[in-house]
Amino acid sequence: MSEDLAQLVTGIARRARAASLVLATAPTAQKDAALRALARLLPAAEAELLAANARDLAAAEANQLTKAQIERLSLSPAKLAHLAESVLQVAELPDPVGQTLDSWTRPNGLRIRQVRVPIGVIGIIYEARPNVTIDCAILCLKSGNASILRGGKEIFHTNTAFAALIQRALAEAGLPADAVQLIPTTDRAALTHLLKLDELIHCIIPRGGESLIRFVAQNSTIPVIKHYTGVCFVYVDKAADPVMAERILLNAKTQRPGVCNAAEQLLVHADIAPAVLPRLAAALAAKGVQLRADPAACAILAAASPAIAHAPATDADYKAEFLDLIIAIRVVPDLETAVATINRDSSGHTDAIVTADEAAARRFQASVDSAVVPWNASTRFNDGFEFGFGAEIGISTDRLHARGPMGLKELCSYKYLLDGEGQIRG
Repeated sequence: MSEDLAQLVTGIARRARAASLVLATAPTAQKDAALRALARLLPAAEAELLAANARDLAAAEANQLTKAQIERLSLSPAKLAHLAESVLQVAELPDPVGQTLDSWTRPNGLRIRQVRVPIGVIGIIYEARPNVTIDCAILCLKSGNASILRGGKEIFHTNTAFAALIQRALAEAGLPADAVQLIPTTDRAALTHLLKLDELIHCIIPRGGESLIRFVAQNSTIPVIKHYTGVCFVYVDKAADPVMAERILLNAKTQRPGVCNAAEQLLVHADIAPAVLPRLAAALAAKGVQLRADPAACAILAAASPAIAHAPATDADYKAEFLDLIIAIRVVPDLETAVATINRDSSGHTDAIVTADEAAARRFQASVDSAVVPWNASTRFNDGFEFGFGAEIGISTDRLHARGPMGLKELCSYKYLLDGEGQIRG
C-alpha cells in the first residue's frame, strides 16, 4: 500500500475521532436539525442522485451483474422518498445518549449512575446497497457516533453523492462535517489499513456477503459486529392454519428473495404435511420458486400432484443461503425435531413458526437459538424499519453487545458516573 493511501485513511480516522468527541455532547436538537436538513435535501437533490446512480447502473450492466444485484443498486424517486421518511423517523426517536440505565446509592453515600454514551467512531463496510449510506450515517449521528463509510465499487458514485449531501446537512446544523466521512477509494488496501486503526476506531460493522464479512473479521484488530449468512427457516406446525401458512411463507420467500431475512428453508410437521405441503408447494411453484425436497416431501408431492415440479435436495441445500427463488423442504415428526434441526442448520438469524397452538409457539420461541423468532409472522420483519427503529445499521447474529436489528440503543455503550461528598476508600 502506498504511503499516500495510508495517510489518507489515517487522516480520515483522526478527523472522525475529533468529530466524535464533539458529537458525544451535542444537544439532541442540533442532531435532529441535521437529520431534518438531510430529509429536505434528499428529494431536492433527486436529479443529482439519480444521475450518479445511473453511472453505477451502467457499469453494473457492463459487468453483467445479475438482475437481483442490479435491483439492490438501483435508486428511484420512491426509494429516495422512503429514505427521507426514515431520516425523519430517526429524528423523532428518543435520543439514547445520556439515558440513565440504572442508579443506586452505596452505604457510604456514594451515588452511582449507569448512563448510555456513544461508542465513538464506527466503521461501516458494505457492498451494493445505497440505502446503507443513509441508514448508517443517520443512526450514528443520532446516537452521537462519528462514522466512516466504505461502500463497494459497484455503488461508488451514488455513495459519493449521498455523503456530500450528509455533510451539507451537518454543516447546516453547525456540526462537524467530519462526523460522517466516505472512504474516497475502492482500493482494497485502504480497507485493510482502516481495519488496523484500533486506536482511533472503536467498532467495525460489515454488511454484505459472507466473503466480505469473513475478510473483515479475520483482518480487523477492531471489534467487529457481524452476521455471516441469513439461513432462515419457516416451520409449519401441525396446528397451523393452512391459509396463514401459505401467506406467510410466500411473503418470507418471494417478496425479496435476495435479502438476508428471506426464508431459505421450510419445515412441515408430518401430521399436517400430506394435506398442507402440496398447497404450499403449488403456491411457491406458481411464484417461480424451485423446490428441493427431502425423501418424505418428495413422496408427498409426487403422490399429490406430479405437476408440481421438485427435485431431491442435497445435504448442502439444507444449510444454504440461496438468495434466490429456491427453497429446501423437509418433513419433521414433531416440534422438538424442528427446533433441533433449526439450531443445527440455521445461521441464527430469523426462524419462524406458524401455529395456532400458543404453547407450541412459546416452546419454539424459547428453544430456538436465533436473534429473532417470529410466531405467525414473516421472517421479513427482522428489519430495523419494521421494528420502529427508523432504520438499522445492520442485523447482528453475534451474542455480545448487540443481537438482531441494530438501532440507536445498540450503537451505544455505557459508563458509570459517581457522585460523592468527599468519600475516600478505607
